[in-house]
Amino acid sequence: MKTNREIFETWPIPKALTELALPMIFGQLIILVYNLADTFFIGRTNNPLMVAGVSLLLPVFNISITFANLFGIGGGTLISRLMGAKRDSEAKSVSSFCFWLTIISGGIFSLTMYAFMTPILRMLGASDDTLKFAGQYTFCVIVIGAVPTILAMTLSNFLRSTGRAKQAGFGVSMGGIINIFLDPLFMFVILPKGDEVLGAGIATMLSNVIICLYFMTVILRSNDGIISLSPANVITSARNVYEVFAVGVPAAIAVTLFDITYIIIDKLASTYGDIPLAAVGIVLKAERLPLNIGIGLCQGMMPLAGYNYSAGNLARMKEAVNFSRLVGLVFGFASVAMYEIFAPLIMRIFIADTQTVALGTHFLRARVLATPFMFICFHLVNFFQAVGMGGRALLLGSARWLVFNIPLLFVMNWLFGMYGIVWTQVVADVMMASVSIFAYRNFEKSHNI
Repeated sequence: MKTNREIFETWPIPKALTELALPMIFGQLIILVYNLADTFFIGRTNNPLMVAGVSLLLPVFNISITFANLFGIGGGTLISRLMGAKRDSEAKSVSSFCFWLTIISGGIFSLTMYAFMTPILRMLGASDDTLKFAGQYTFCVIVIGAVPTILAMTLSNFLRSTGRAKQAGFGVSMGGIINIFLDPLFMFVILPKGDEVLGAGIATMLSNVIICLYFMTVILRSNDGIISLSPANVITSARNVYEVFAVGVPAAIAVTLFDITYIIIDKLASTYGDIPLAAVGIVLKAERLPLNIGIGLCQGMMPLAGYNYSAGNLARMKEAVNFSRLVGLVFGFASVAMYEIFAPLIMRIFIADTQTVALGTHFLRARVLATPFMFICFHLVNFFQAVGMGGRALLLGSARWLVFNIPLLFVMNWLFGMYGIVWTQVVADVMMASVSIFAYRNFEKSHNI
C-alpha cells in the first residue's frame, strides 16, 4: 500500500489525478461504447420498434446502479477515508460488509423483476409492438444478470477507492470490449433473424459476468489487507455501518431520482408515438460521451479528495477539486461544439430511418447544451460524497430532480410539447449549477479554505 498512499499524499495533483482518473475515464468510454453497442447493432436491423424496446430498459438498468452506489460509493468513499485516517482493519470489515449486502440486494432485485416484468415494462411505456423486445432484453440483462452487474460495479469502486484505478479501469474496459465482440456474434450468427434483441441481451449479460469474475480474482489475489470478500469479516462497527449508508443512501437516491426522470421522459415521449420514443432513446445514449468522461474524472477525484479530507490536508483536497472541475468544464464546452456540428452524423450511426434521424438531430442539439452545467452539478455532489457529507449530497441531488428537472418536464411538455421535453435538461441544470456552487462556497468558508 506504500505506493498507493504516495499517490494520495505526495504526488502533484495533476499527476495524481491523471493516475487515478485516466483509467476510469478510459473505462467509462468503454462502458459508453458497449452501452451504445446494443443500440448500434440493433439499429442495423433498421427496426425502430426494437430500438424503442431496448431503450425502455434504461430506467430499470439504472436501478442496478442504485444498488452499486449504495454499497460501492457508500463503502468505497468510507474505505478511502479510513485509509487516510490509518484505520486499515476497519476498511477491511467495511469492504466485506458491502460485498455481501450487494449480493443479497442484487438477488432480491432480480427476483422482483422476474415476478413483475410485464407490468413494470407496461408502466415504462412498452406498447404491444415493443413489449416482446423489452422483455427479452430485460430477462437477460436484469433477471439473470443483475447480481454480477451490480457486484462488478461495487468491486470496481472498491479498487478505485484504494488507488488501484488501473485494475478497475482495465476490468471495465475488458468487459466492454468483450460485449462489443459478443453482440454481433449472438445477434447475427448464433441466433436466428428476429431474435437480435435477445442476442444483444445475452451478450451484455455474459460480459458483465466476466467483469465480475475478473474483479473478484484481482481482489482475492491481493494481499494489501484493505479489501476483503470473506464473510468472516462482515461484522463492522455500528458507526461504520452508519457511514456507509449516510453516503450510500443519498447516492442511491440520486440515481433513483435520475431513473424516475428517465421513466417520465419515456412515458411523455411514448405519447407522441414509437418513432419519437426511438429518437429520444438514441439521444439519451448518444449524449453520454461527455457525461461518462466527467464521471470517470470524478471517480478519480473522489478517493483523492476523501483521503486528504480525512488526513486533514484541506489545501491538497481543494486543489484536487478545483483542477478536476477545470478539466471537466473544458471538455464539456468542447463536447457541446462537437455535438452541434455532428448531430446528424451521430444519429445516422445508430439508425438509417429518416424520420428518426431528423427528430433525433434536433433533440440531441438541444440536450447537449446542458453538458457543462450538468458536470458542475454531479461533480460537486460527488465531492460531498467523497468527504462523507451524504446529507449535502442528498440535498443537492434531490433538488436537481425534485425541484427543477421533474416539475419542469411536465411544464415544458405542456407548453412546448416534445421539444419542451428535450429542452428541460438545459433549463434545469443552469439553475441547479448555481445552487451547487453556492453550497460548495459555503463549505469552503466553514472550513476556512
